[in-house]
Formats: sequence, C-alpha cells, structure tokens
Amino acid sequence: METLPEPRNNNLPNFFLSVRLKYVKLGYHYLVSNALYLFFFPLFTIILTTHLSTFTIDDFIELSNHMIKYNYMVFILVLISSVFLATLYFMSRPRKVYLVNFACYKPDQSQICSKELFMKLSKEARCFTEENISFQKKILERSGFGQKTYGPIALMQENPTQCMAASRKETETVMFGAIDELLEKTGIKARDIAILVVNSSLFNPTPSLSAAIVNRYKLRGNILSYNLGGMGCSAGLISIDLAKQLLQVNPNSYALVVSTENITRNWYFGNYRPMLVTNCLFRVGGAAILLSNKSSDRRRSKYQLIHTLRTHKGADDRSYKCVFQEEDENQNVGVSLSKDLMAVAGEALKTNITTLGPLVLPMSEQLLFLATLVARKFLKMKVKPYIPDFKLAFEHFCIHAGGRAVLDEIEKNLELTPWHMEPSRMTLYRFGNTSSSSLWYELAYSEAKGRIRRGDRIWQIGFGSGFKCNSGVWRALRSINPAKERNPWMDEIDEFPVDVAKTSTINN
Repeated sequence: METLPEPRNNNLPNFFLSVRLKYVKLGYHYLVSNALYLFFFPLFTIILTTHLSTFTIDDFIELSNHMIKYNYMVFILVLISSVFLATLYFMSRPRKVYLVNFACYKPDQSQICSKELFMKLSKEARCFTEENISFQKKILERSGFGQKTYGPIALMQENPTQCMAASRKETETVMFGAIDELLEKTGIKARDIAILVVNSSLFNPTPSLSAAIVNRYKLRGNILSYNLGGMGCSAGLISIDLAKQLLQVNPNSYALVVSTENITRNWYFGNYRPMLVTNCLFRVGGAAILLSNKSSDRRRSKYQLIHTLRTHKGADDRSYKCVFQEEDENQNVGVSLSKDLMAVAGEALKTNITTLGPLVLPMSEQLLFLATLVARKFLKMKVKPYIPDFKLAFEHFCIHAGGRAVLDEIEKNLELTPWHMEPSRMTLYRFGNTSSSSLWYELAYSEAKGRIRRGDRIWQIGFGSGFKCNSGVWRALRSINPAKERNPWMDEIDEFPVDVAKTSTINN
C-alpha cells in the first residue's frame, strides 16, 4: 500500500475569508428562538412589577371595586391568563444544567512513556521498517509532547499484547479511577445517578463500557445509560450535549459523563504511514463529569452550561473519509489520517464558529462583522474580512489538544494570545492527545493555575472523525481555589515552562 503524498498546504483556511450566510443565519435563529425566555417574558414581568409597585393599598381596593362593579369577568379572565402564561413559561423554559465537579485520571508513574522509551519500544517491536522508525521520530519531534506522557502497560513490555483482557483492563482502570475520584469530590452516592453517558470511539466490548460502570458501582436498575462509539475526539462534547438534553426531561437528576479512549486495542503494527501517526499522538487518559439540573446544586457547582453547538460535515465524502479506520495491505487494522485533514478541520471549525458567533459575541462585534459581510457579499466591495474578537466573549479557551500544528493555526486565525493557548499546549505537552478527555485536562490546568474567577466564560472546542466540530460554553459560578482542589496537575503545575511546549524536540 503506497503512502499518501505530503500535503502542499498544512495550514487551516482563514475562518472568515469566505463565510456562508446560512451559518450566520443559523446562529441568529438559535438566538431568536430563545428570545421569549431571554427577553420578552422577563421584560413583561419587569414592566408589570414596576407598574404595580406604584399602587397603594387604596389603589388596589379601588381597582378591585371597579372590576367587581364594571367588569368582573374580564378581571377573572386576565387573572387566569396571567397564571396560565406564568405556569407555561416556568414549565417550558430550559432547565439549567450545572457542572457539579469533574475528575481527570492520572496514570501511575510506571506508565510514563518518554520519547526515548517510545522509540525503543518501536524498534523492539520488529515490525516497522527503518524508514518508518525515522518517520515516527520526526512526528514526535513536531508533536509538542514532553517526556511524561502515559502509555498503556500492555504495550510497554517486551512482548506487547493487544488481547481483549488487557484492553478491557486499561479502559476500566481509567474509567473507574476517574469516577472514584469524582464521587469522592462530590460526596454523592452512586445510586443517585439517573443518567450515564460513556464515550469511547474505538474500543466497544460486550457488555458495553456503560454496563461495566453500572456493574462496578451498582447503579440503579432504571438508569438511562448510553454508550457512544466511533465518534472520535469530539465525542466528549457530544456526550455533554446528550446529557444536557436528557436533563431537560428528567427533573431533579444527576448525569454522569465519562470520556475516554483505548490505546492497547488500537495500536498499529504496520508500515502504512497515514496510520502510523496515531501511534505517535495518542496517549492514555480519561475524565468523569457530574452534571445536575437540581436548583439546590447551584451553590456548590463549579460551572453552568450555557450553550452546546454541534457541527457535522459527514455529508461531504472528503470530510467523512479524512479519519478512517480500515485495514492496510497486510490486514493490520489502523486509523488512517488523510492529507486533507487540516483543510477539513478548518471548514468544520469555520462553520461552528460562524454559527456560535451570534450567540456569544457582544453586539458591537456582531455589527462590525455583519457590516463587512454585507459589504463583501452584496455590495461587492473589496474590504478586508473582519475577524470577530472572541476574547471579548470568553476569558478562557480549551481547544482540543490534537496536535501542535492545529493549535498553532487556531491561535493565528482567532488571534489568540499565548496565555489563552497555554492550557491546550501544556496539556499536549504533559499528557499528549488523550482524545475526547483532553478538554477536561485543559480546564483542570486553568483551575490549577488559579485563573478561574466567578463569572468567567469558558469555550471548549472539540473536533474529530466524521468530520465533526463541537462547542461547549460554560460560565463559572464561583472562583476556583486551586489549594482546595484535587487535580491531575497537582504538585507539578509550575514544573514545565510554557515555552518548552512550543519547542519540544527529541534527543538522539
């Protein structure tokens, strides 16, 4: 099987150079569809309350006598209508979803896989050609990885094994480790959990991973459990969105979301280069997140979920096939990364960002963006596209740590600062690409740095096979004191200088 040619352009396209109006309109549609909850009813309530506050007791008595004398039925109808509308509003408005707490799994020190150890294991496997050994070394040099990422125990030994037992053990160790820590942090009982959503893209045994969690923690018999497979690195936010939808129709409930990926079962022992890249980039990790729609949990929760937005480009063949699990010519199964990956990722990100903009950007930015868009699209004026300043909408950015090149391009296109990119770069450097759970290691980094303040807005961006790009927007309900938090970055938050993550290389 021949290798794919090197891409001529490894950059993401400019997100705002060519914007489709339908995605801008979609964003405004989401905004207008929620206007009743966000504007009209509260405005009506304020006006009515302000007006009634000027009434004295004598005014109310006079009004009552007037209604009784002249139009008793109208008064009754108005009263019934007001009660009905108020009831309808409070019953149909979206339930608030809170993130009570989350936990990221930190593997044992024995699983640390330095770059030298990775290359040593690759050579000892005796299945890679010398050319592909050098190829893997180059990938590591450009990866942005440090020396303390974690590999699976089953593969870090003299005779690596990919058996089902070893794969199941890896995934269960990660999931149970994260869940145990989460339950300890929150103090809730496992049987209080009403909704369970688990995502693991490539490893989906029978019974399912969600069933393994139900069995381990003896969850209730009527639990709503879901197991998401094959959805790639963006599945973490898909799981959050699914849990959010379920919490809308199940009052007073807790939802547990578990995001992970399995390395043991999906290591590639072949020489097809588009599949070899995944060996170099993916590492062991996982996260558990507890969501609640109970108003009583607001006080102790960390964040409130404001928006989730999903973009799916699977209708396009190029997008669908850019990350593809298949067999090579020797029947070795692997995940192939297409040369079109960067371009596809850029288009998905552009669509997602364009749709999200009207929901989060201040009006000043929206007006400037729309003005230049109208000038370019309709007036055919040669004006420079206006790039909205998303730093005015968010204080913190958690961008999926898929690779250093993607982070570089997003930083450039969205005009972010190194400070905003630090959580993503440091997560890539310390933990590698942990797939769908990487966003939570990034948020944990911001917490460990003491950056999260009450009212701060956080934007999580995940993208993966399909091709999909998903966003999650959170607002901090309280300031996070890192000294009181158990965190995967604990005791080493200042160990790695940030500039190391941008200049990391492998020793000879």
